[in-house]
Order: sequence, then C-alpha cells, then structure tokens
Amino acid sequence: MTQQTDIRRVALSLAAAGLPVLPLRLGKAPFGNCHQCASNACGGRPNMKAAGPCRCPRVCHAWAAATTDPAVLTSPAWTATWQRAACVAYHPGAARLTVVDLDDAASVAWARETLPATRSVQTTRGEHWIYRGIMASHNAVRPGVDIKSTMSYARYLGPGTGTMTALPDAVRALAVKDPAPVRPAPHAVAVPAGAGGGECRHRTPAYLDRGIAMAEQRITEASSAVHATVYRTFLAVLSTHGRCGCLTDTHVTRLFTAAQTKGETLRHCTDAWTNARTTLGL
Repeated sequence: MTQQTDIRRVALSLAAAGLPVLPLRLGKAPFGNCHQCASNACGGRPNMKAAGPCRCPRVCHAWAAATTDPAVLTSPAWTATWQRAACVAYHPGAARLTVVDLDDAASVAWARETLPATRSVQTTRGEHWIYRGIMASHNAVRPGVDIKSTMSYARYLGPGTGTMTALPDAVRALAVKDPAPVRPAPHAVAVPAGAGGGECRHRTPAYLDRGIAMAEQRITEASSAVHATVYRTFLAVLSTHGRCGCLTDTHVTRLFTAAQTKGETLRHCTDAWTNARTTLGL
C-alpha cells in the first residue's frame, strides 16, 4: 500500500465523519489554480474573496476546495492529485471548529497557563488546540500563535487527546488589535449620525425578528441562483444588523437552516456568511 493510498483513505474517513478535507503538496501548501481558474477567470473564489462557486473539478481553491463529498474525493481529477499529495488538510471553519496553532514550546506553555483546556494534537514543534465554534482566522496574534478557522486550512495530524470544548472569549480576544472600551449596555442606543436619529431600531425585537423572517422567506422562495441569493441575503442582514450587536447565534442558525433546506451545504453557508462579513469590513 502506497503513502498516497493511505493519505486518501484518511481523507475519506475524515470526510465521512463530517470534516471537509483537501490534499496538500510538499511544503504544506495547497495545490494551485489550474489554467481555467487562474486570475479569477472561473468567476469563483481565488483568494476566496468572490461569492460565487467555482465548478472546476480540480483542487483549485485552497480551503474553499475542501469537501466531504466522496464522489469528488474519488473523482479522476482528485485521484491524480492525491497521487502527488504529501498530507491531508481540513477547513476548520466549515466544520464549525477553530484551531489555535501553537508553533513552539513557549507558545504551548503560554496556552496551558492562559486558555481553557481542549482537545490537543501534537505537531512537529508544538500543538494544535481545537475548539468548537468559529471565528475569523488570524496569523501571528502573538509570538508563535496563529488562529485557523474560517477561510483557512489546518493539517490533519491525528485525532488528538482530550475533550473538545467551546471556543472561549480568550481566543476571540486574541484577534482584537484595539479593543473598544467596555461600557454597560444601554437600554436605548443612539443611532450614528446620518442614520436618522432616535433609538436604534435594531434593539426592538419585533423589527429584528421581522428582518430575519423576511430574509428566511427570500431564501426559501429562491427558484434559481440559490447560492447567490443566500450570499446577497446574508449581506443585507449584516449590513443592517451586523454592527450593533443585535444578531445572536439563534438568528444565524435560522438563516443557515433556511439555506440548507434549499440544498446549500454548511460549507457554502459558512463561506457566504464570512464573505459577506469581509465585504462589509466586519
């Protein structure tokens, strides 16, 4: 049995467990775009900025190519890529996970003193700490520490040890460069200048619920271009409610559920939400 056969077998096993996977070449880097997808010619996600899907059958778009579909993973194009692969990677964000990549002994010692314990995986020089929950990915949040979640990939190095726990605020805080001062939540929130004055309508439950219901309806009634409709709907919701702290996990779950009912995968929902936040600078 060849190393490549073992790599693909691991990938299929992970995919069956719900972890979107992709092959990496030597140097722990993803395979590059094919000629048809270079320079965004495919209209897909090179650099993962555009919203539309790419239908290229090859492993062309780094973390955005990660999949759990066995038909894709065993397709001729992917089979040829597995033959050249050095290892398996996965997209943590699509699996609702965040990996804190600790690159050396010093960062591991810091994590043990600072972060809640969770599942850990040994790496060449340090450890991966894996939490349940997603956030934006960030490199070098402190010496020897990267955060890999949405729009990123992490090498699969084994199941690890320990019980996976929820993503803590201490990890989210690592990505905040200039945290705003903490203030008590007021009962009435002033609307920014130019927005009409008065109390923030987003704090009115009926207004927010009506907006979420309308977004669900827009997705549910889409008869074509579902992926584009989901992205535009997420963009509209975030442009209205994304900056005032009104959205909760319950609201996001409602939107994701509506999209998945229309056939969208969790990966596409996560990508569309992340792309919308990126577009709006959130």
